[in-house]
Amino acid sequence: MAFKDGNNQEVDERLAALITNSNAIRAVASAVEGTIGPKGLDIMLVDRFGEVTITNDGVTILKQMDVNHPAAKMLINIARAQQEEVGDGTTTATIMAGTLVSEGVNQILKGVPVARVIEGIKYGVKRAQEILESKIIPVKDINDPALKSVALIAGREHEDIAELVTQAAKLIGEEKLKEKNFKLKNTVMARAGAENEVFMGIIIDREKMNKQMPGEINDVRVLLIDDALEAEEIAPEALRTEAGFNRYLQLKEEFRKNLQKLIDLGVNLILVDKNVSDEAEEILTDAGVIVLERVSRTDLEKVSEHTGARIIKRIGLKKPIEDIKNYIGRAERVYEDEKLEQIRIVGGKGKPMATILVGAATEEIVGERERIAKDAASSLQAAVRHGMVPGGGSIEIAISREMEKERDKIKGMASYGIDCVIAALKRPLGQIVYNSGFNPLEKIEEVIYTQAQKDSCSIGINCDNGELADMLELGVLDPALVKLHAIKAAGEVAEAILRIDTIIKKRDEGAPIQKTGQDATGGVGEMDF
Repeated sequence: MAFKDGNNQEVDERLAALITNSNAIRAVASAVEGTIGPKGLDIMLVDRFGEVTITNDGVTILKQMDVNHPAAKMLINIARAQQEEVGDGTTTATIMAGTLVSEGVNQILKGVPVARVIEGIKYGVKRAQEILESKIIPVKDINDPALKSVALIAGREHEDIAELVTQAAKLIGEEKLKEKNFKLKNTVMARAGAENEVFMGIIIDREKMNKQMPGEINDVRVLLIDDALEAEEIAPEALRTEAGFNRYLQLKEEFRKNLQKLIDLGVNLILVDKNVSDEAEEILTDAGVIVLERVSRTDLEKVSEHTGARIIKRIGLKKPIEDIKNYIGRAERVYEDEKLEQIRIVGGKGKPMATILVGAATEEIVGERERIAKDAASSLQAAVRHGMVPGGGSIEIAISREMEKERDKIKGMASYGIDCVIAALKRPLGQIVYNSGFNPLEKIEEVIYTQAQKDSCSIGINCDNGELADMLELGVLDPALVKLHAIKAAGEVAEAILRIDTIIKKRDEGAPIQKTGQDATGGVGEMDF
């Protein structure tokens, strides 16, 4: 039996799984390749209810695509991992992965053993990362003007967003940005009708429980309760007994005393993870305390870090008043933004924390503005952590030039795997040029020749006019971490896909196993993606 590949050529049915997986990967990559570069276009995603998302963000497109094919899902998972690790570069990683798989399949169809192709790809990816590491431009300090250029490129040339992100980075400081668990993108919020703003403090997306609670408090004492703020409950059957009812009254009185402790300590802002009882709401309102209920654990942790408050459980309120003191955090001011229905906490006495508030004209563009700002924030932070490289696809071309020399060092058929890596490295610039309306083959060759002549790794193409240009002079810079992870992610998914020899559909309960490609010819090719 024979199987047809994407070019309608007949191949051995043993390669059916490989061809099918390659086609799925190619389809996913083609869905995002039109978005890369300054002239990249947007994608419209429509769900079954008619809700529309218009975006240029690679990972958003991949996450919301209706995908069933297992190989396509593997690629999407790699892109998600890239986003989680460094916050940007998913489109580059996807495009490179698509090229690696396609080129690998082409080599296999020519007769190169799969093992040799994979060997060459693994070696090539490792060397590409090493070469890139040698070309990193370190960030001077938090005031390095190149950081705004990084944010501007990642922020799709939105000047206002790049400015906001840069301001926030300076307020937070280099030491905080380099902390492993801190992510600058988590400080970004976008709201319709808001003004662009960066301030030292935190926004909690909750309204105060009661309109009679104060709208503003200075000299804030904060208590964070990771629990419900209500008296302990008694089982309904226990209430039917005299002892149970007395216990109920005892717990209610104890709860009131615990609330009075907080009032006596001067606590005037309480954030609660779960619900707050009507009794607690009334007592605390009368005492002039601002209470927010159902605050997320993430927000509790942010407030804890910013104000120095320690999170306490409900049972902890039984502690002596001197012990509860140690759980209270401090801030200069808390106030309500009635228009945006938010509470702001500023001037915390703990660690400095900035919030980036991105304004949007309408609800329809809020999501995209937030995604753009998060990409810009992630890229700037990645640059602070690990330096920068020339962008616009120029650094990948420079690496591909050096990889040509590496090819000559490899003996045997593994060199064909190196060819796959070289093709993948050329692909980002080729797609950027194509999206800008120019001939990719012509421009890639021009860049390769000029980089060699000038011994430069920063020569690329100005997408406005199609002319050769130095990306460093244009301010086109990318975080080195984004590029390193993109190359790594592309190599991992390519290796995983090329290793798959057969696809077997798992049986339903009681059904026999059916092996696609041999016992069920054509079944693999019919899988959706």
